[in-house]
Amino acid sequence: MKILALDSVPAALDLLEQHCRAVLGPRFECFTRVPTLAAAQAALAWAEPDVVLLDSPDGGDLTLPASLDDRPLQVIVVSTNPALAVAAFEQGALDFLPKPVARDRLAKALLRVRPATPPAVPTGRHLAVRRRGRIDLVPVDDLLYAEGSDKYSELVLTNGQRSFHDQCLGRLEAALPRSFVRIHKSYLVRFPSIARLLVLRGSRYFAVLKNGQRLPVGRSRYAQIKSRLI
Repeated sequence: MKILALDSVPAALDLLEQHCRAVLGPRFECFTRVPTLAAAQAALAWAEPDVVLLDSPDGGDLTLPASLDDRPLQVIVVSTNPALAVAAFEQGALDFLPKPVARDRLAKALLRVRPATPPAVPTGRHLAVRRRGRIDLVPVDDLLYAEGSDKYSELVLTNGQRSFHDQCLGRLEAALPRSFVRIHKSYLVRFPSIARLLVLRGSRYFAVLKNGQRLPVGRSRYAQIKSRLI
């Protein structure tokens, strides 16, 4: 889940991020901080949040765009002013959380967030890859791994061909079959293609693919990958 949080107090944002990480666990993808409503509106396009946690520093102005790229924008209002609750719900807020935010109450609010429908894999198990002047359908069975770069991905096929894909790695992971596993924050790999794990000095971990290619494995993911291989 990608979260955009608006609050003018850094300590409040620290607490929200800590709670979100604890509540979401492996579902936590990113937490974007902004101090003003104007900054939140500017960040919507590139952050592509699943939910906005919105404090109201502008005297009760809760106005945000109703949608983003044809996707409904889900807002949870967070405030010390309980009088804003009615206005928040009237403007379509998903929930209202009083400050200081309790972790269990935030967990209940996040459960109400509706997941975006993954657009990456259309019917027929293909990935839609936009190229100049056309859209190509790449069979999922031809995908070896994907490398993430900010909000985009690069697909690497079994034949070595590389293709740009306009979805972030998190959305691609949600759409692909469970045979693909996240081995690193920047790598999503077809699990059966992993031949072995390699541990180098300095606690550096790598997955060696059956074609001999070596990809990094995140420290926090090594034990999970190892248990699946054994």
